[in-house]
Amino acid sequence: MTPPPAALAVAQFAPGADADANLAAIAGLVATAVARGASLVVLPEYSSFFVPSLGPDFVAGGQSLDGAFVAALAALAREHGIHLVAGLVEARPDRADGSAVGKVSNTLVAIDPTGAIVATYRKLHLYDAFGDRESDWVVPGEVAEPETFAWAGLTVGLQTCYDIRFPEVTRRIVDAGADVVLLPAEWVRGPLKEHHWRTLVTARAIENTIYVAAADHAPPVGAGNSMVVDPMGVEVVAIGEQTDVAVAWIAADRIASTRERNPALGYRRFAIVPRPAP
Repeated sequence: MTPPPAALAVAQFAPGADADANLAAIAGLVATAVARGASLVVLPEYSSFFVPSLGPDFVAGGQSLDGAFVAALAALAREHGIHLVAGLVEARPDRADGSAVGKVSNTLVAIDPTGAIVATYRKLHLYDAFGDRESDWVVPGEVAEPETFAWAGLTVGLQTCYDIRFPEVTRRIVDAGADVVLLPAEWVRGPLKEHHWRTLVTARAIENTIYVAAADHAPPVGAGNSMVVDPMGVEVVAIGEQTDVAVAWIAADRIASTRERNPALGYRRFAIVPRPAP
């Protein structure tokens, strides 16, 4: 039996260096999303801590997955009886080979209504582009089987920001069964960047016949334009430049009918093979 539509919210704000202020903003956005009917709320990348230039402050601002930030998210999820997904700066133990000394992970965490962590994702492709060098301070995630979680009768996967420029990342998540891919981001503003954002989010939804829910930072550093795109490439809801919440109803029968008309996933002739990081 096809599950009924369920409401998903993308929440857009501009996190800063004050973790308590970020949590207060998140609590307000989550309450608004729930009041509008959402049972899954997606927050941006680096929701726990962000400053415009990556540096030692990021290392100092890192937290473990059993730290205060994730605990506060778990409390919110329990309070509202929802799934909650957010990005955080994750502190990490130093590796024996020294490759993680003085670095953090760019991590997503998915929390269910009981407050349990049901999936994590560590950014695979670091933002060494457009003049930035995320890899100076962040360790790339290991290539592993995608973690997914169940929500409203659907399977949900995770990826982060710059990873959307690599279509094989989303395809691997869809191969793992995802009907919906969540994309927390800090999409830095710049010439043509908003065009890239909309094009890439829409392309990943169309080519995989899935919903993509993208939650970005609000300006001045982020581009804003958080959105939910459906399997036919329709921008169902979107936020402009302000701090706000947008709610979309996710329908399993929309996915099924799209795949019946466009069975491209079944016609693929190429597989995805991991390769070492450069």
